[in-house]
Amino acid sequence: MRFENDNNALVFYTKGEMCRIESWGDDSLRVRSTMLGKFTGNAWALTESIPQGSAKVDIYEEDFWVGDGTITKQPVASITNGRIKAVVNFAGVMRFYRDDKLILQEYFRSYGGTISKESRCLKTINREWKGIIGGSEYSLNLKFESNKDEKIFGMGQYQQENMDLKGCILELAQRNSQISVPFAVSSLGYGFLWNNPAVGQVVFGNNMTEWVARSTKEMDYWITVADAPKDILKNYTDVTGRAQMFPEDLMGLWQCKLRYRTQDEVLTVARQYQKEGIKIDQIVIDFFHWTVQGDWKFDTLYWPDPKAMVDELHSMGIKVIVSVWPSVDRKSENFYPMLEKGLLIKTERGAAQTYDYQGDCVEIDPFNPETRKYVWEVCKKNYYDFGIDAFWLDNSEPDYGVYDFENYRYCDGPALSISNIYPQMYSRVFYDEMKDLGKPVVNLLRCAWAGSQKYGNVVWSGDVPSTFEAFYDQLQCGLNMGLAGIPWWTTDIGGFMTDDVNDPDFRQLLIRWYQFAVYSAVLRMHGDRGPYNIPALDDRDWGGGYLHTGQPNELWSYGEDNYAIMKKYYDIRIDMHDYIKSLYEEATVNGSPLIRAMFYEFPEDKECWSLQDQYMFGSKYLVAPIFKLNQFEREVYLPAGNWKLTSTGEVYTGNRRVTVDAPIDYSPVFELV
Repeated sequence: MRFENDNNALVFYTKGEMCRIESWGDDSLRVRSTMLGKFTGNAWALTESIPQGSAKVDIYEEDFWVGDGTITKQPVASITNGRIKAVVNFAGVMRFYRDDKLILQEYFRSYGGTISKESRCLKTINREWKGIIGGSEYSLNLKFESNKDEKIFGMGQYQQENMDLKGCILELAQRNSQISVPFAVSSLGYGFLWNNPAVGQVVFGNNMTEWVARSTKEMDYWITVADAPKDILKNYTDVTGRAQMFPEDLMGLWQCKLRYRTQDEVLTVARQYQKEGIKIDQIVIDFFHWTVQGDWKFDTLYWPDPKAMVDELHSMGIKVIVSVWPSVDRKSENFYPMLEKGLLIKTERGAAQTYDYQGDCVEIDPFNPETRKYVWEVCKKNYYDFGIDAFWLDNSEPDYGVYDFENYRYCDGPALSISNIYPQMYSRVFYDEMKDLGKPVVNLLRCAWAGSQKYGNVVWSGDVPSTFEAFYDQLQCGLNMGLAGIPWWTTDIGGFMTDDVNDPDFRQLLIRWYQFAVYSAVLRMHGDRGPYNIPALDDRDWGGGYLHTGQPNELWSYGEDNYAIMKKYYDIRIDMHDYIKSLYEEATVNGSPLIRAMFYEFPEDKECWSLQDQYMFGSKYLVAPIFKLNQFEREVYLPAGNWKLTSTGEVYTGNRRVTVDAPIDYSPVFELV
């Protein structure tokens, strides 16, 4: 073992591994190691400029118990940056301290360098590197000791009911409705970023925590400490970036369905909203408005004059967002030019195909700057130059036909090594160009990675079922996405997949979901609404007419009673405009999400660390959604303070549970007064 002080960074070498620990922001450390003799230089999520650190490095000796009863002196080193300190012993085992209190330590059960007298014969080491045969990458397995009293949150979006991730196994991979944003917030007062886009998994077990990268050239993580989750998130977004200010004219209602098939349908809906006196901020033109995937242009048979359509919508104060997929059909006019230029994902074996929905497709490789340039130029010509305001970047994981990550390769390396950052790179096809065109960039994506918040991404939770169980899961998804630094998060109101819009149970779910969405970052109507009994527009096997469409999905589509409830809640949303604006402003200042776990606002209240069926909308409103069919009252926990029930005006004192009415036209909300 050899320790060095390299300009106030701690560097050490052990068994062929080079490790570097250095200050990286306030009360924070970045930790890297490699078996290749040098670091890649990749910043990954750590993109922000930070002041020069003033860490203190100490190299000294300590007594260690050897195992035969003798004591020997061995080299030890530490690095301190504000309130965080890392200590490394002679076996390369790291421990991390917050204000000199141990918060995290690597798991080591082998000969030599033990930090306790237990389990020395297992030959289980803290950082296990295994070379991948035939390549320069390694698989990496990093282990930490577990603390049974710890709660863990964040990590992005996983379709499950557990908000506290302790005891969970999470795949570090992107899928439709699964979003890996590998930043964890601990109840022990630290945040941990796995700054590595490799496919793998993390296990927050009760016996150990284990981070696995299936293919990588280096270990890279970042750890910070603070008193409260809000401060942890500030430290995190200091180094990974924050969302820009969200435009005021998009804080109301977004109208969407699967799918508007013609420009006449879009204009008819917009005109009806205007007639009803309901202002929609944005209308969404969904998939298969195009000729074939990868043409990235309107089918002129059904969209004969996109500019005239956009101009009329703009005259109503409505912005327009259009769906763009990363898939390129072999029949597309862009397929062979892009294939020839190497702008598409490559397969390691078998046919060149990565996606097979409604076509034989290969998806774009956004790691290649030439790909980003090519796709933007096509989309600018065919969409943006008509006045289209934004892009719905669907299938942005990408949505592989089979999630066989070892079979795909990008220009920057194998998918196993970097695929998790694909959605961020895809978003930058548009963000990097649009940010210089004089308007705020707000694009809609189905996936994200650490740092995506700075690239104008509204992230929605994907194609989830229209069930109360899925609705409950979405709250956990949204709260943990916010704790992972993604403040612009939303869902399909009512869920995406609906068999029968006439089912009264679905309509009740829709209302309960809509009431929740009013108290979230983006209020957006969307869904694939059955039954599928609407005839196709034509019998071609391509273009904008052949694919099915769902039932109407406008506010008035579900009967007068439900329409009245949705209009009532629409008015609530509009009345909260100034408050919602203040929440978006806060996100730009300290990274705070709009929907917040209860402990985010009340970290001293132990009860709040266990609550996952209610949340705070900013610091002012406590929201208690209804997650069960035919439930018309519910229990709510109120932290310290005075809380006014918005339905009656009655004020309740906190530090207790109360049961309140929840008729179909009201979902309980308390205002802190």
